Amino acid sequence: MLPPCCCHGPLDRLKWVQLHSLSMDSASAFAAVALCAVASDGVLAPQEVSALRRALEYRRPYRGMSEHQMGTLVDGLLRQLRDGGAIALVSEAAAALDHNQCLTAFALAADLIHADRSVVPQEKDYLRGLSDSLQLTREETERILTVMDVLYRDVLGCG
Repeated sequence: MLPPCCCHGPLDRLKWVQLHSLSMDSASAFAAVALCAVASDGVLAPQEVSALRRALEYRRPYRGMSEHQMGTLVDGLLRQLRDGGAIALVSEAAAALDHNQCLTAFALAADLIHADRSVVPQEKDYLRGLSDSLQLTREETERILTVMDVLYRDVLGCG
């Protein structure tokens, strides 16, 4: 199960889901998975939001968005995350993505989490829950996480 990124009770989450039952498009869903990844340690630093934006901006359809459009997308997702929590946001996002999009969204989430070279237990829990929510197989999940371990291994460190 995904850890919530805000402290609301189950009834608050249910109310939020009912209020936000319009289906999410794939661009918003993909960005939502990445946003929840950077927030999964319980802290959403401005540098993390910047890293998220950089990770998205070269991809279609984000690369065609103006700064204002991208800001509106991220601000809206932040509001949904704050109001409903990661579980509700990722559940909604997962429903809007096809399997290939789920694989890439999971890989991007893992990349963002591993980028600071320190993966805390909350982030590991998020990736486990995300894999389940996106209905990835154990093999798909392990393959992606193995690549992240290789990519972020400190092989040139001194001493």
